[in-house]
Amino acid sequence: MWLPLICFVLALLFAGASGGGAAAGGGNGGGELHGVYVVYMGAVPPRTSPNILQETHLRLIGAVLKRGQPAAESVVVQQYKHAFSGFAARLSATEAAALRRKPGVVSVFADPVYHLHTTRSWDFLQQQTAVVKTDSARRRRRSPRAAAASASSTSSPMADTIIGLLDSGVWPESPSFDDAGLRPVPTRWKGVCMAGDNFNSSSCNRKLIGARYYDVGGEAMKRRSSARSSGSSPRDEAGHGTHTSSTAAGNAVTGASYYGLAAGTAKGGSASSRVAMYRVCSEEGCAGSAILAGFDDAIADGVDVISVSLGASPYFRPDFSDDPIAIGSFHAVAKGVMVVCSAGNAGPDAATVVNAAPWILTVAASTIDRYFQSDVVLGGNNTAVKGGAINFSNLNKTPKYPLITGESAKSSSVSDTESASHCEPGTLDASKIKGKIVLCHHSRNSDTSKTEKIEELKSAGAVGSVLVNDLEKAVATAYIDFPVTEITSAAAADIHKYIASTSEPVATITPTITVTEYKPAPVVAYFSSRGPSAQTPNILKPDVAAPGVNILASWIPTSTLPAGEEKPSQFNLVSGTSMACPHVAGVAATIKAWNPTWSPAAIRSSIMTTATQLNNDKAPVTTDSGSLATPYDHGAGQVNPTAALDAGLVYELGDEDYLQFLCNYGYDASQIKLIAASLPGGFSCGAGNASNKDLISGLNYPSISVTGLDKAGTRTVNRVVTNVGAQQEASYTVAVTAPAGLDVKVVPSKLEFTKSVKKLGFQNAAAKGDLSGSITWSDGKHTVRSPFVVTF
Repeated sequence: MWLPLICFVLALLFAGASGGGAAAGGGNGGGELHGVYVVYMGAVPPRTSPNILQETHLRLIGAVLKRGQPAAESVVVQQYKHAFSGFAARLSATEAAALRRKPGVVSVFADPVYHLHTTRSWDFLQQQTAVVKTDSARRRRRSPRAAAASASSTSSPMADTIIGLLDSGVWPESPSFDDAGLRPVPTRWKGVCMAGDNFNSSSCNRKLIGARYYDVGGEAMKRRSSARSSGSSPRDEAGHGTHTSSTAAGNAVTGASYYGLAAGTAKGGSASSRVAMYRVCSEEGCAGSAILAGFDDAIADGVDVISVSLGASPYFRPDFSDDPIAIGSFHAVAKGVMVVCSAGNAGPDAATVVNAAPWILTVAASTIDRYFQSDVVLGGNNTAVKGGAINFSNLNKTPKYPLITGESAKSSSVSDTESASHCEPGTLDASKIKGKIVLCHHSRNSDTSKTEKIEELKSAGAVGSVLVNDLEKAVATAYIDFPVTEITSAAAADIHKYIASTSEPVATITPTITVTEYKPAPVVAYFSSRGPSAQTPNILKPDVAAPGVNILASWIPTSTLPAGEEKPSQFNLVSGTSMACPHVAGVAATIKAWNPTWSPAAIRSSIMTTATQLNNDKAPVTTDSGSLATPYDHGAGQVNPTAALDAGLVYELGDEDYLQFLCNYGYDASQIKLIAASLPGGFSCGAGNASNKDLISGLNYPSISVTGLDKAGTRTVNRVVTNVGAQQEASYTVAVTAPAGLDVKVVPSKLEFTKSVKKLGFQNAAAKGDLSGSITWSDGKHTVRSPFVVTF
């Protein structure tokens, strides 16, 4: 049926006011060194079987190998033949260059090594829903599906969604993967449970329904690998994959804690969804060739959502056609599979966000309302100085231990007082710190690691340490038995004042306690990578934020135990955008369960447009430095799982939209035809559309970013929204929040949906500096918010 489109137009007008590689490896014969290269050949051609594709790949390799070299089969590391076409092989640079020139090849690149972006968090997200509702009368009553999803994780639609994770493996014995009460594995599942070292088919069950592992591939990584990190099993040796998978879909486990801290019930966001693990990482990193193999298999196996908590360095920015995550996720989305990725841990520097392709949902990290408090108790009648860290201190509760600063403990052979005040290794006199608590300053960007400093203090006989650390104050580092806490510079001033007031300063450090309902929360974590995207500043990234600080979830057994503990904890407290990503993957799986025909774009839209920008003080969310969070910090805001189930309106995107994005980005029609296998009728990268990145702002994305606007300029950006609410006849009016210096107009200002009119639209233009605001549509029940950013 033909549906008329009504566009709502947003015009941003300047108002005149001032406003704020391939590593060298063994040779395959001849003198030239060889390494692993990935050869990407785009989508699988129509009516091409995996066997034919495999033969095509081998013939292509054989065509560039010199006579007398090993057969093509012997140099292949991976083959991709389900969702997309390509392979990884050990080649020389000359052979790789020859393949790059072959017809049908999109790109050839050295196999990169990417890295991992390393309970109560779900309870906090539900609490935040209440905060938003009480703040605005416009928030609607919970829809039946939202109430059912939050009340019971065993609601029937959710039990058949499958979350695939590309990660470091899984520890199947974790109670988070118990399958009690789950129905049989969905019949559509085509995956396997691969046998490997200390792992067999019985390691899987109705919760953990699939597990695969891959050759790490990268030669540089193999040289760094230990025998323990062989990668010859789906079993997790790092803990990361077990943590992320249980965060996304782990069963509810009562009595969970980290040796008594953060005690409560640990559960995944979609606790009755199934889990499939694709081990593409070892402790040394994640080979790009393995990442692509994981995507290829996950799509063919039948997962609904793929969660990827890893990425490239922000200082190594491969183009989309050279990026395994961008390639794999593009083809996943083309097959209807939602892909959620972590934004990276290179914050708070600007333009460090990774995994920023528009077909990916990119997740920043924020705190929850839980704090791990360990105080410094000073001698005399002084008030305890609040600090935070994880330690199981056995120090006497009475302040009786001598207290000294690093500066005062400086070795006579060291002239650098500043380094001594930071307790840099080799700068302190062991005789001056033995039996004492040492006050040390710490700078994340320029100092030796905290762990190395503490080990040296411990070896020298110190009984504890107080670290002055403003940047990392929200992240609780685990020091286990050695008494350490971390404080702010303001708190350190009180300690320095006390030390100056007495000839014999003394103190003690209290063991950590769990503080809940901590305020303010959420706060954007310091480490969370920030926008704008260096690749595509006209797409606002990250998309949303989710809990990623001190998250309790399942872990592998460890050998480091607190004194008095006989067995390792089955859970661990970990921070990173790695932890934020599976929170959103769990939300996406729940939305998919209730809306099985929705596209990945519709799911992303519902998550973004219902996000909240308020903390538990009902004030705007801030960064951990105290500044107001901007869209470059947390995108559309903090994910709101309940509201996302009843979004009202969604911004849809189809295959042709993404192909047009590739045109505007700079790919030509011949490349795009390979990437997509076939183009829609009449599609072309016309002269007016080719390589014009300003046009990327027109992608029907739930947020808006406009760059390169001059002072007198006006930019018009179109958007189309689709009514997915229960009421077919609905009327939405717009509210615009814009900074001084920016005139924002939306045309029309009212959207009228009927049974036959289900879609509607908007436009945008300029001002001084980076200015942000929002456009919000409401029908009195739903609130659909889109952030925007405008820069010169």
